[in-house]
Formats: sequence, C-alpha cells, structure tokens
Amino acid sequence: MMSRLSQSGSLLVLVLVFGSIFFVIVASFMGFVVTQSNIQDEKLEQERALAIAEAGLNYYKWYLAHNPDDTTHGTSTAGPYVVDYEDSESGVTGQFSLEVSSTTYCGVVSNIDIYSTGYTNDDPDTKRTVYGRYARPTVAEYAYIINSNVWAGADRTIIGPYHSNGGVRMDGTNNSTVSSGQETWTCTSSFGCGYNQTVDGVFGAGPNSALWSFPSTPINFTGLTVDLAQMRDRAENGNGIYIPPSGVYGYHITFNSDGTVTVRDVDQTYNYWGYTTEDGWQTERNVIQDDDPYATYTLNAECPLIFVEDKVWLDGDVPMKVSLAAADTDTYGVDHSIILNGDITYTNEDSGLLAVAEEDVLVGLVVPNNMELNGIFVAQNGRFGRNHYTTSGSQDVLNMHDSYVTRNSLTMNGTVVSNGRVGTKWSSGSTFISGFNTRYNSYDRELVDNPPPLAPRTSDDYKFIDWREE
Repeated sequence: MMSRLSQSGSLLVLVLVFGSIFFVIVASFMGFVVTQSNIQDEKLEQERALAIAEAGLNYYKWYLAHNPDDTTHGTSTAGPYVVDYEDSESGVTGQFSLEVSSTTYCGVVSNIDIYSTGYTNDDPDTKRTVYGRYARPTVAEYAYIINSNVWAGADRTIIGPYHSNGGVRMDGTNNSTVSSGQETWTCTSSFGCGYNQTVDGVFGAGPNSALWSFPSTPINFTGLTVDLAQMRDRAENGNGIYIPPSGVYGYHITFNSDGTVTVRDVDQTYNYWGYTTEDGWQTERNVIQDDDPYATYTLNAECPLIFVEDKVWLDGDVPMKVSLAAADTDTYGVDHSIILNGDITYTNEDSGLLAVAEEDVLVGLVVPNNMELNGIFVAQNGRFGRNHYTTSGSQDVLNMHDSYVTRNSLTMNGTVVSNGRVGTKWSSGSTFISGFNTRYNSYDRELVDNPPPLAPRTSDDYKFIDWREE
C-alpha cells in the first residue's frame, strides 16, 4: 500500500515538473511570438513614417513649383508646418512636419533646405526625419559650357560634364560626358584637320569615346547668361559693392583671406601684341605696369557681390562665396573684360567664386608658371582663354616678358562658360609654342550644392541636390 502511494507521488512530481517546463517553454515561445510581432509592427510603422517623411519632401517640391522661393508655406511665419498625409483609400493616415529655410544672397534665394518628419496616426511616437536640399541647377554642374566649336588637346584631363553647342574635337581624357549640340560639323585647319572635313558632333583621339554623345539638346546660352543689370542693382542697393568707372585702364582687385578686397587703380599698362583666331594680331594692354591704391572693402556675408563698371585684373585668396562682374550696362558697344592676373585660390572649403565678364575672361601674359584657378568663369559675349604670344618677329612681346610666353601647367577647379572658342595652349603643327603645356580641369562638386550668389541657372525648375535621413 505504501509502495503504491510512493509511486503515485513520484508520478505527480514528474507531471508537475514536466508540466512546469512545458508551460515555461510555451510561455517563452508565446512571448517570443508576441515580441517578434511587436518588432514587426514597429518596423512597419517606421517604414510608414519614412514614406510619409519622403512624401513631405515631394510635397514641398510641388509647392515650390507653384510658389517659387516661398519658405514659409504661405504663412509668412516660421515653421514647423504640419500637413496631413492622405491615403487615397484610407483617408488621413498620418502627418508630416516641415521645417524650411533658405540660403539667400542679396535678397535672392540660392537654395532651400527642408527637414520633413513623418509619423502615422496609429503610432505618432514613431518618427522618421529626412533632409533635402532643393535648388535650381546651375552651370556649376559642368566643367565647360561652350557656345562654339572647340578642340580639347591631348594634354587635357577633364573631370565633369563637357558641353558645346558647336562641334567638339576631343583628343584629351574626359572622365565624364562630352556632348555636342551638332550631329556633324566642319573641322578646319584651326582644329587640327589638314583639310576641311565633315566630322561627327564629337570626334577625336580621346580614350573615353563611350562617354561622347551627339547630337544632344543644345543649352540655351542666352537663357543662362547672367542678368548684369540685376547684379549691378543688387550691388548698389542690396548692400553689395559697386565700383564706378576708373577713368584709367581699370582696376586690379585682390581677394584677401581676412574677408577684405583690395582695389587698386591701374594707371599704366604695357603695350604689346597678342593673337586670337577670331581677330588675328592685335595690340593689347593686359599687363599692369603701375597701379595705385583705390580702396579696401569688407565683403558683406549677406550680399558678397562686387560689380565693377570697368576692366578688372583679378587674383587672390577668396575667403567666402563671392561673385564679381565686370560690365557696362549703360553704354552700347562697351563690354568689359576680366584678366586673370595670378593664382585664384580658396581660403577654406566654404569659399567659392563667380567671375562674370561682359566680354572676355582671359588668362594674362605675366602669370605663374604653374597656375591655379578656382571658380566659375563666365565670358558672356566673348571667350575664355589665353591669347597667343611670340618672342620673335614684328609682333614679339617685350624682352622682359619673353619667359612668360610659355607656361608649364594650368590647374582649374570649377566651371568655364564661354560664348566663343576656348583655348589656353597654342601649337604649330605638333610643336608647343605659347600658353600652358598641360591643362587639368575639374568641376567643383561643392559649388554644385552651394553656388556663389546669382550663379547662372541651367533650369528654372527646382530639383533635389542632396538627400539623407537624419
């Protein structure tokens, strides 16, 4: 009898033990299932919140298309601005909250920054935030935009899109697209062809022909030129810097790393011969013989704009985003040029330059052997380049300038926009005779996202130039 009771008690203990173990296992499994379900629900809400946040960015792009430059969502007050997110089937399922600001120079919007935070009605505590920068695309997206036929020589290395509305001979190395607005064009001796011949829109001995395209849509050069009258008005009335006619040859302007600009009157220049394909041999006065102090200005960070109603010799260390124009907007037939007189460097990673000439942007004769130029250079009605000089014959330069006729290298970081043919190297057959022996060009990615004031636009439509999740 006692043996049976003992056996029954043992069985009961076993049942209780294994039952407890089973219960723990089942409870743990159920807890795991519930936890995983909660995790999946949370992930779903996070994804829904992200989709709503992205919808907020797209919504404000649509809003800007109808209300350009409006950063207050039509309220004239600071945000954030909360907007319902509606599903076509379920109605309002969440909200996005928008914080909008702009980078503005001289009263003109350069780009618009948007932070969009999305969340659902089912779980308003689960939020995702995305950031987007909207801007109208500018010429900074290109290494070159040219409104004429052009020849890029074998010594050239070009990083960034290269476009000509005319034909392109590409013997250099391009690491991005090369496009021509022409299906075919006539290559002449001035482009290295022994006789006039019809060639493809882009042709040559360059190694990356897979990146060539023609005919491509021409870029409206008239549409992207700078409104010089607007630049003058902003400089005079928007707290920029306006410099009137000098009464002499023009001004020597030097950027300084401390945020100032030194301006000197150019009252004497050397007279010598220079050659261009368009005009042949002409006398020019692009080398300073003497200059005198005129003024020192402090750049205004809210409107770092300089308008000069005269010819400009330009050099220095650019301390911030700044734009300079040399033009005469009143006198018909008087178009001023910019002479790149020396290295143009940047003080820091936030620096950037736009230099616009109503006529030419020319690299001077007396310049460093290894020259560095940073910025966006626009020759609105003329050309970007360096004229041809010689040390012999009746058109030779002054003896003191003989060593400057040939230079070793030109390194450019930025963009060239030229109405006429560009060129900074001159050869006779295969012999280098004038200009820079090697040239390296790269577009400036920083200026794509953060261009200088009033940079020429290639489109009036806003687009994303930056996106990330915060």
